[in-house]
Amino acid sequence: MAKTRASFDPELLDALLSGEDPKTVLEEGGLASRLKKALAERMLNAEMEHHLAQEAEQETGNHRNGHSLKTVTDTDDQYTVKIPRDRHGRFTPALIAKHQRRLPGFDKKVIAMYARGMTMRQIQATLLEIYGLEVSPDLISTITDAVIEEVHQWQMRPLERLYAFVFFDAIRVKIRDEGTVKNKAVYLAIGYTINGQKEILGLWIEQTEGAKFWLRVMNELKSRGLEDILVVSIDGLKGFPEAIEAVFPHARIQTCIVHLLRYSMQFVSWKERKAMAAALKLVYKAPTAEIARQELEAFAHGPWGTKFPMVVESWKRNWEHIIPFFDFPEMVRKLIYTTNAIEGLNSQVRKAVQLRGHFPSDESASKLIYLVLRNVARNWDNPPVYWRQVKTQLTIMFKERLHNVL
Repeated sequence: MAKTRASFDPELLDALLSGEDPKTVLEEGGLASRLKKALAERMLNAEMEHHLAQEAEQETGNHRNGHSLKTVTDTDDQYTVKIPRDRHGRFTPALIAKHQRRLPGFDKKVIAMYARGMTMRQIQATLLEIYGLEVSPDLISTITDAVIEEVHQWQMRPLERLYAFVFFDAIRVKIRDEGTVKNKAVYLAIGYTINGQKEILGLWIEQTEGAKFWLRVMNELKSRGLEDILVVSIDGLKGFPEAIEAVFPHARIQTCIVHLLRYSMQFVSWKERKAMAAALKLVYKAPTAEIARQELEAFAHGPWGTKFPMVVESWKRNWEHIIPFFDFPEMVRKLIYTTNAIEGLNSQVRKAVQLRGHFPSDESASKLIYLVLRNVARNWDNPPVYWRQVKTQLTIMFKERLHNVL
């Protein structure tokens, strides 16, 4: 989903363009026209399948009855499509309605509204109000389900061999499972290539908690071509570091400092949080890991550590994965000691899911979240201006591991 990546497999495009005259590809009757015609006919057949699957049609034994031809006009093209017919003559397609000669891009409108978090019935009402088009929520679901295959292909697409930084973080989504609504974790991953390009690596809905789930995620990433990660930033979940190390043994694992601070603040009152945060800042803002360790000991034996020993315990327990960022210069530290790089993405997803209450299935949740991610990634800028310096630092620190990548 990176901005610079093609939306289609280059080999597929080469096959489509094989034998085509470049001068006629975009002209009337050219490749683009034929593709639009094929897609329109496929959607019309999907509508017919939905129509015939309804209980009333099945009870009367309704079935397909050939097709009729209709010439439709697009924004700058015209082509003839096959409109499927049913035996009883009750099929009225929404994509190209009776007496309609202009292709409205119906699926695109529906999917765009769905990606903004609108429910099926909200989309139904909007289509009626703006376009005067009456469609059922079931039909809208059928159309948006066409995205599912795209989600599967995206989730299994090949990845880069190496990412400089990978950030994992989760949002909580209500999903119906086995008759009850459960609060499931949807994990997202963002990767930075060695050239600073940001890319969404995938999304995973947690089925079972613990190391087995994380190991499955890591193995999936590896099977997609990912061989090495320089630094992985995580939120400190139990079993996560071990799973990463089992698949990517050379990766440096960095616990997100912001998540650790949030955990620490759970033990203090609102009035005490500002002072507690200032005391802990001396630890993670120290110039070196050794000085940070001294500051943590001072914190532990001071008034805060004495009053809240569980805070000290959490920092000491995670210390091995807190200190990796001290090996890097300041500009890199700011990037990797927190999962803030993925927080903005999570906020966009939350806006879309808040309207829903809950999802009927994992697949339904994946469908919406994927569309949100796709929209967000399209607007990502080029690598930050300071990335040239970051790359230079990484090249020096990880020279041997970057040798075959650069």
